[in-house]
Amino acid sequence: MLKGMWIAVLLSVGAGVASAQIPTSGNIFFGYSFENASSTALVNATRPSLHGWDGSLEGKLAPFIGLVTDISGHYGTQAFTEPGPGGGGINFYVTAHEYEALFGPRVSVPVGKFTPFGEFFVGVGHISAGSLSLSNTSWATALGGGLDYRLVRLVAVRVEGDYVRTNFFSTSQNDIRISTGIVFRF
Repeated sequence: MLKGMWIAVLLSVGAGVASAQIPTSGNIFFGYSFENASSTALVNATRPSLHGWDGSLEGKLAPFIGLVTDISGHYGTQAFTEPGPGGGGINFYVTAHEYEALFGPRVSVPVGKFTPFGEFFVGVGHISAGSLSLSNTSWATALGGGLDYRLVRLVAVRVEGDYVRTNFFSTSQNDIRISTGIVFRF
């Protein structure tokens, strides 16, 4: 009997704590993203500039702490040179697509119309190089922050920068990602 009562008490307390953790506010972000990517997967390659999109969904657990799901896609051309006959080089161009799906905490502090924030994400990244038929998936991390500027009560603009680390083709990549766009708050 006593054991059953303790189980009922623990279930009641656990249900109360769990329901308190359901986000009741947050934001949705979508916008343009630029990524200056490492090129360690190919020999003699330049550091490509990839253009694309970034989107995130944040649920607030507390006024200053949120959990974020961040998804991005970047596209561009990778240029590299291979030695050719007679000492000359042969230039190759490869179309690259890079995607990241990340999850983690964000800490933000509203100050008037501005809301600066810092974030740390973990997740996966995927890259594919079309004409070479190469693709790889690896763990990814991101560390960064940004600033929201409130235009009206439920709409803001965001500027965000992240250091993104991946490990494609068993080599480390250190990328810089800069995003800007619109934030819709709920």
